[in-house]
Amino acid sequence: MTGTLLLALPLQRELDVAAARQSARHIAEMLGLERRGQTRIATAVSEVARLAVQTGGGEVRFLLLDVAPAALCATIRHPPPPGASPLRPDGSLSGLEAAQRLSDTLQRDIMPDGDHQVRLAILLPPHAAPPATEEILRRLRTEQVADPLRALHEQNLELVHSLDELRQRQEEMVRLNAELEDTNRGVVALHAELDERAEALRLASELKSRFLSNMSHEFRTPLNSILALSRLLLERADGPLTSEQEKQVQLMRRSAENLLEMVDDLLDLAKVEAGKATLRPAIFSVAELLGGLRASLRPLQPNGAVELVFEDAGGLPPLQADEGKVAQILRNFVSNALKFTRAGTVRVSAALQGETMVFAVADTGIGIAPEDIERIFDEFSQVESAQLSGGGKMRHKGTGLGLPLSRRLAELLGGRVTVESRPGEGSVFRLHLPLGLSLQPEALPASADAAAPVLVVDDDESFRYVFRQWITELGYPVVEAPGGREGVDMARTLRPRAIMLDLRMPEMDGFAVLRSLAETPETRAIPVVIATSSVIDAELRVRLPEGAVLLPKESLGRDAIAQVLRRILPGGVEGVRA
Repeated sequence: MTGTLLLALPLQRELDVAAARQSARHIAEMLGLERRGQTRIATAVSEVARLAVQTGGGEVRFLLLDVAPAALCATIRHPPPPGASPLRPDGSLSGLEAAQRLSDTLQRDIMPDGDHQVRLAILLPPHAAPPATEEILRRLRTEQVADPLRALHEQNLELVHSLDELRQRQEEMVRLNAELEDTNRGVVALHAELDERAEALRLASELKSRFLSNMSHEFRTPLNSILALSRLLLERADGPLTSEQEKQVQLMRRSAENLLEMVDDLLDLAKVEAGKATLRPAIFSVAELLGGLRASLRPLQPNGAVELVFEDAGGLPPLQADEGKVAQILRNFVSNALKFTRAGTVRVSAALQGETMVFAVADTGIGIAPEDIERIFDEFSQVESAQLSGGGKMRHKGTGLGLPLSRRLAELLGGRVTVESRPGEGSVFRLHLPLGLSLQPEALPASADAAAPVLVVDDDESFRYVFRQWITELGYPVVEAPGGREGVDMARTLRPRAIMLDLRMPEMDGFAVLRSLAETPETRAIPVVIATSSVIDAELRVRLPEGAVLLPKESLGRDAIAQVLRRILPGGVEGVRA
């Protein structure tokens, strides 16, 4: 480390330490260091100078390093300290440790004669323009700097200045703390408001789900009644129909089925949103699933211009999932494809990709614009699509619930729905599902022993009529009870061979009837078929006896009733006409 020597001072007593400190500050000021830099170099020099005085004396030399980067350097030479410790007895830093923290660089060397030499430096600011070296030397020769009183006075001024800075920083911290407290109060208030809104939304969602669940029975019961009566008419149970009458009944039935489908979609969507939808997984064949869909979807073909093709799914491994929900998703895909395809093909296929089963429904329809692909998954939303030829728009009736429900059901099954589409070229909807779910399929209900006539317990007269017609046609006499209390009394008196029981009834509902039957030894063994318009889900099953036989009213028909009775009655059903 070489440079121009500015000043050299002996270090023999405490007054010399004060002189070294004052000189360091004075030289730093002449070189253009700011007040903080002056304090740093003065304090670092005084700390090392005091160590030199304590170890027997030495010398401090101030040099100006004019090579880049320019710096003020102080070199202090002193005898070796006896067993120096980095900490003083009071626990504060030693002189060398403090000087190292205050300096930009500090180097400690042991000279050949055993003395220690400390070199510390403070870099000069790059924008400073210090006077020439000759001017600095002249001022140092002519100005009296080694004044202990002046040094003490300057130290006092430094302390006052430091205390003022501390006070300003303390005031700034108090202000910042006040701002933080205000911010925290605002955040707490915002969180409380968000919690209130979240609770309000939760209650609103719960009320919506409860409303839909309660209203579903009110909607489904008359709709199922219409469907059952229309089936009864179409089966010519009360005589032949003219072609015009048959057409009218079919239109009535189709309208009721569409409305029932909308109600079911609303309920399913509400249950998924509320987190109450449950899975009933089973292991099933993909080929059989597609075969069943082929049979149920062919009547949806609007005309011969659109061909519905199901590709061969033989050789694919079985899939463990909720078969009903998978079929529901695919039906929605195919139904949409048929609605928006004027001519060409709707192709349904399945393929294995790794550990994922991918179902695809591809059509040659009008397609979807890229900006509309996400919109089709919004509830109650329909996208108008340009016609393939001519002007105007093409829009079909519907609730806009099928695709949003399909996406939610796919997520519930651990899968996802993807779409590829181009306007005028068609669309491909894909359902990606894992091969299996770690759940067990539900057990089949157990059979029961036979008993005498069949008792129908239902508050809806139209359903009692439907049951009476079909069960009588199967060869059994039928007795009817318009309510739960009457049903229990008739069961104890008549000992029917089977009971067809509705759940939603005034005064005494079906659940109370089941409890009463189970508590009475004479009626405990009578097989009960629960015929209900309610959605058959896990919540309903929990409230029912284990192994309860369930018959959805929307599936009512002679064959469905015959199949149920065949399962629960010994010897099966006799007298079933073809």
